[in-house]
Parts: sequence; structure tokens; C-alpha cells
Amino acid sequence: MDKKTLYYIIEWGVALAACVWLVWKMVTYDNYAALWESLRAMNFQHYIALLICVALMPLNMTLEAWRWKTLVPMSWHDAHYQVYYSKLAGLITPWRLGEYPARALLMSESPITNDQSPITNDQSPITNRDLWSRVLSMGAVGSATMTAAILIAGIIGLACSPSVFAYLGGSYLYSLLAAVIVLTVLLGLAPRMLKRWAQVNHDLMLRSIAQSLVRLLCWCVQLALILYALGAYQSPITNYQLPIYYLLITITPSVPIAEIGVRGAWAIVVFNSMNAAFAGVLLWAINTLLPCCIWPFLRKNAK
Repeated sequence: MDKKTLYYIIEWGVALAACVWLVWKMVTYDNYAALWESLRAMNFQHYIALLICVALMPLNMTLEAWRWKTLVPMSWHDAHYQVYYSKLAGLITPWRLGEYPARALLMSESPITNDQSPITNDQSPITNRDLWSRVLSMGAVGSATMTAAILIAGIIGLACSPSVFAYLGGSYLYSLLAAVIVLTVLLGLAPRMLKRWAQVNHDLMLRSIAQSLVRLLCWCVQLALILYALGAYQSPITNYQLPIYYLLITITPSVPIAEIGVRGAWAIVVFNSMNAAFAGVLLWAINTLLPCCIWPFLRKNAK
């Protein structure tokens, strides 16, 4: 069996496992009655808000493709192809650790050369080992810059929301401070730590943080729209609680099998509404289930 065949089998094996997990999760979800009740209570304006939220999903994925294309230069099609597929891999791995290896797997099918990505100055072909090292290194940078963006926006939100700040208490704030310190140190040392595998500099990381903030803004707009649609929030766009929600679900350890519960629980805490829990579940479905359904069509048109 050659490498291409093996990669093909792994690729579809991950996709099949993710589909089985999604079907199981949908079958075992035990709160459909309350969710349908919330949907029935929606009026025309609420449905329009929900449709706009769904329509923003491709923009959300395009922003992630933009971030990924900045870190590892490639075509727009390849960037979209990889980020959609990585959604499937992220579902079946703890803490979404499979996302970047999945992108490396797809990239291994059509290896790139050194002139296409900032690692060295020569034009020689890159071996699979070098490619995997590069992709995983840049994936670590991408995860760190996204987390940094969420921390920046979430801390600003906490400063403007004293009630949530007081609810969290000192222990959570100490954890948050520790996360900020660790992330700052890692980002500061990244150029030196990763120089063996990829050429990373602080300018690249700042650009990635800025792109991450744009993507976070898209998430917040989607969340605001769906909270409004379910009647959980009346003035969604301007409230500082939106980035706090993403801060809490980012800092709280979770695995995919429990992610829906974590999102729903924090939504109730932040927005003080049971409907907010349903909003968290629906938004998870829009930004996770829909991309998983779209990937086979991108796969069909792949090189």
C-alpha cells in the first residue's frame, strides 16, 4: 500500500468516524422538546436573524482559511478544503487536537516546495517529515494567536461586566491570569522555539492575532443574532458579555463529547437565560455541523 492510498483511507476514516459521532450526538440529545418550543415562539424578525446567522457560517470559515493561508501560504481552495476537513477531525479528538494533523494529512497529498512557505530560502522539495513539522508548528501558532485574541476581548468584556466578574470569583481569575502569563511567554519565545521547523516572527503573530480578532467578531455577531432570535437577548450587538462567553468556553477544559453541555452551561451563566443554552447549542450546530456537511462537496472538487 503506497502513502497516497494510506492517506486516502485515513482521510475517509476520520470523516466516517466524525459522521457516526454526529449522528449519535443528535440521536441522544435529550432536550429537543424545549428547543422546538423556543423555535415555535420565534416571529418573522427572529427567523430573519437566525437565517443571517446561518449565512455568516461561510464567512466564519473563510476567515479561518484566511488565517491559515497567512500562516502557511497556499491557494484559497486548499485553505478552505483543509479548514472544513479539520472540523471533522476536531470532533473526534480531545480538545480538537486533531485539527492541524488533519490539515497536514491533506497537504501531504500534494507536497509543496520551500518557495511556497516561509521556512527556508531554497527551492528544494519538502519531505513529508518537514511538512508535518511545519504544519504542526504553524498550527500551534494559529491556536495560540486565536486564544490570545479571545483573551484580549474577553478580559475587556470582564472589565465592563462587573456582575459576571464577581460571579466568577478569585479562583477563576487566577486561572485566567496564569493563562495570560503562559500564553505571553509562549508567543514571545515562539520564533526561537520553532525556528528549526518554521520561520515565525512577531510580525506574523501580530497579523494572526488581528485576523483572529476579526474572526472572533464574526462569532460574536452570530451569537448576538441567535440570542436575539431565541428571545434570550434584546440588544445583542453592543453587549460586552459576548466575548466573555467565548473566553469562558475557551478557558474551560472540555472534550468534544461534552462540548455542547459546556457551551450551554456557560451561556446560562453569562446571559442568565435558559434560551441562551439553546442558542449555544444551535450556534455550535451552525458552525460545526454545517461545515462537516459541506466538506464532501469540497472533496469532490479537490485536485
